[in-house]
Amino acid sequence: MILRILDQSKQKEVEQLFTCAFTSSEGEKEGKLIGNLSSQLASHIDNRDIICFGVYENQTLVGSIFFTRLQFGIDIQVYLLAPVAISTEYQGKGVGQSLINYGLNELKRRSADVAVTYGDPAFYSKVGFQALSENVIQAPQALSMPSGWLGQSLTGVPIPSIDERPVCVKEFDDPVYW
Repeated sequence: MILRILDQSKQKEVEQLFTCAFTSSEGEKEGKLIGNLSSQLASHIDNRDIICFGVYENQTLVGSIFFTRLQFGIDIQVYLLAPVAISTEYQGKGVGQSLINYGLNELKRRSADVAVTYGDPAFYSKVGFQALSENVIQAPQALSMPSGWLGQSLTGVPIPSIDERPVCVKEFDDPVYW
């Protein structure tokens, strides 16, 4: 398997992967929704505010993740990990964990401070995420499942409390994702 940073030229591959993975696990409506989101994100990859990582097997994209920057009024680098897609035949084999760890290590290399995500605590705890109170860091939008708000420090020091709601990239600025 080859792990790498992806650019805008991979937009169609990324969209197909997310559409197929989410259609298979969550149904056609969710597949279209997340496939469209991933396409929008991929079309705006700038390797700063929107970063995309992928894993290839035999030149086929089998997994992909996005990290998008959350903007605060203070000088701190916080990235949101979402969405994540792994081809159905590669799920349950550690591919997602490897890809997420690869992305987190790249963020650490770039001196990012915190990574947050919104998802299944049982899965994300395997890669170091822990429950995160919105009293520490708020989500960009109201959460429908507050127990899914998770975070981890990338610096080795506790996550600092930030008393403001962040601004997310425009692609995520829709309550449907929260």
